[in-house]
Amino acid sequence: MLRHVTSTTTDPAVLVGLDSPDDAAVYRLTDEVAMVQTVDFFTPIVDDPFDWGRIAAANALSDVYAMGGRPVTALNLVGWPRELDFELLGRVLEGGSAVCAEAEVNIVGGHSIDDPEPKYGLAVTGVIHPDHIVAKAGATVGCDLVLTKPLGMGIISSGIKEAKTSPETAARAIEIMATLNRAASEVMIEVGVAAATDVTGFGLMGHLLQMLDGRVSARLSAASISVLPEAHDLVESGVLPAGSKRNRAADEGFVDAQGLSDKRLAVLFDAQTSGGLLMAVPADRTPALMDELRARGVTEAAVIGSLIEGRGRIEVTA
Repeated sequence: MLRHVTSTTTDPAVLVGLDSPDDAAVYRLTDEVAMVQTVDFFTPIVDDPFDWGRIAAANALSDVYAMGGRPVTALNLVGWPRELDFELLGRVLEGGSAVCAEAEVNIVGGHSIDDPEPKYGLAVTGVIHPDHIVAKAGATVGCDLVLTKPLGMGIISSGIKEAKTSPETAARAIEIMATLNRAASEVMIEVGVAAATDVTGFGLMGHLLQMLDGRVSARLSAASISVLPEAHDLVESGVLPAGSKRNRAADEGFVDAQGLSDKRLAVLFDAQTSGGLLMAVPADRTPALMDELRARGVTEAAVIGSLIEGRGRIEVTA
């Protein structure tokens, strides 16, 4: 229904915009500096307001990291009902501030509105060299696919809301979602990857299909994909976010996964919040990438498959 919305700019300084949508927009300032811009916000996904703030901030910053950029400033975006305790909002903002401080990002302002449903996020500006942009579209046949965080965050978050997720798994999921993709981004720039994106609302399958862009296909090993504890069991008990269901309905026709159980397949479409980076890396650079990711503390990173000849299909083996 939004096909009529098109780019209206002819400015050659717009390096990434609506003509080639990616994780963030990029605007050239000089021959050596470009500006990266993105925005993201959402309703509460966990009970603790401080943790919600942390997760929302990490999630918003992730789009800049996915492009290979360095976020430098952020603006708070808040929707808050007047009848809800403003001390809770203070904790949300403290959580966002804590993550931005960790990322060395300056919160320089923001905007708030009276909203019946709480919302929080950031508008983020970063910098990047115009020649070093990591886009989704650079993936080529023969590249390995590396994912830096486990899947299942959407399912676990829904389980938290339904009081079905154990405290231990909930705590682990919160820490993963609040973890910056900064180290992973810095490593991918140092080693050199062909393409990257972050895995968020469209799930692994949706974001991978965007990377394939009908030009190449992918072969994944489900056994190599890290999944949060309890995610499969929660699916079996009927816990599945609406966004994850929509992802599967939209993308299942492009996925061949014979022999994979329904609960394992469901996780591949799960809508993530502040998920990991998905990188397409030339196979000869994969060992160096994995070694450096582990050295920088990105211990959940795994090689989950490779790119093959084809036109935008995903083959998943057990």
